Amino acid sequence: MGRGIPQRPGAEARHGRLAVVVLFLVNGFCYTNVVPWLPTLKSELHLSNTALGTAVAAMPLGALVTGLLASPLIARLGSGRAAVASGLLLALTLPLVAVAPGWWALASVLFVLGCADAWMDAAMNAHGLRVQHRYRRTIINTFHAVWSIAAVCGGLLGSSMAGLGIPLSAHLAVVALLLVALTLAASRGLLPGPEHAEREGRVALPGGARAPRPSMRAMFVLLALSVLLMMAGGIEDSAASWGAVYTRDELGANAFLAGLPFVACQALMTVGRLTGDRLTDRFGAVTVARSGALLTAAGLATALVFPGTAMAIAGFGLLGLGVSTLFPLTLAAAGDVPGVRSGDGVALVGWLGRIGFLGLPPLVGMVADTTSLGVGLWVIPACGVVAATLAAALRPRS
Repeated sequence: MGRGIPQRPGAEARHGRLAVVVLFLVNGFCYTNVVPWLPTLKSELHLSNTALGTAVAAMPLGALVTGLLASPLIARLGSGRAAVASGLLLALTLPLVAVAPGWWALASVLFVLGCADAWMDAAMNAHGLRVQHRYRRTIINTFHAVWSIAAVCGGLLGSSMAGLGIPLSAHLAVVALLLVALTLAASRGLLPGPEHAEREGRVALPGGARAPRPSMRAMFVLLALSVLLMMAGGIEDSAASWGAVYTRDELGANAFLAGLPFVACQALMTVGRLTGDRLTDRFGAVTVARSGALLTAAGLATALVFPGTAMAIAGFGLLGLGVSTLFPLTLAAAGDVPGVRSGDGVALVGWLGRIGFLGLPPLVGMVADTTSLGVGLWVIPACGVVAATLAAALRPRS
């Protein structure tokens, strides 16, 4: 980013930033309202554990199957309008979870939610990159911090409504109306002009439907960024997938303490994202990402070498702090690859990066089944080392 004399961004840039903040809030707040209701849905629809798991898996499946459609969608509508359109689809589909009569209906609704989430994710990150160029300094981490905060708030609201006995249909209907209103309000602050107007000093690219053919060098950079995002996704997911299981089954922690590794990870991840922009502008994306990846590896490795509940909580907390900037910085770099349209880069890398969320948890489980979970979790520090090596792909290119 530019490091000259700071200039106050114009009104369009400030309005654009607020619009992107709202879009990230909508995306983070939506599905997390459903998560606390999953046990209720399982009971009401008479689903087995396997049936519920496969229904929930329909959401990432939808994201993987249709995620690349975000690229032509952004090219045709622009990143802002594409984010708004997919955000409206996300919000309006949400209440259908409450009226699903059986497994097929629930899985179908979650599949559509996964599609809309993938399209919105790519589009709002691409538009956030446009705003970041207007600001001439890093702000992308703050957007992801808003997402993390909104996700926590959505989970807390869902838990509260379920605990109070509020009908799921009423809860999700009100949430949907709120999200529709917020999304429409955000549409008023979208940046005008061509999609690549802010990419000064880089290859100017048209926003038409036909994508230019990227160079071999650009494809190599996109591949490196995709693998980096896979590592980041697997690292982020490890606290949710294995933190509680490890502290309960391997360390003998009670139910309360078993939930703290995930809480520590999310809390410190939010702190890292709130401070990540200033650190990136001061030290550069490569240094910040590499240091964070090594902190992730060292934190969890230390907890595995010296097993204990307190060490596990601290280790997963350091994991969250270290991985906090990897996702936003990688998506920002994907949208800035010379010779590649921003929407294409973000959509492709984001799509491939989702493999980390799907592939690494089963890998940890396979190793754990043949040895122990304490051994299986060494996959995560290894991912941190790989991410530190690939952090060089974040270096700005002109």
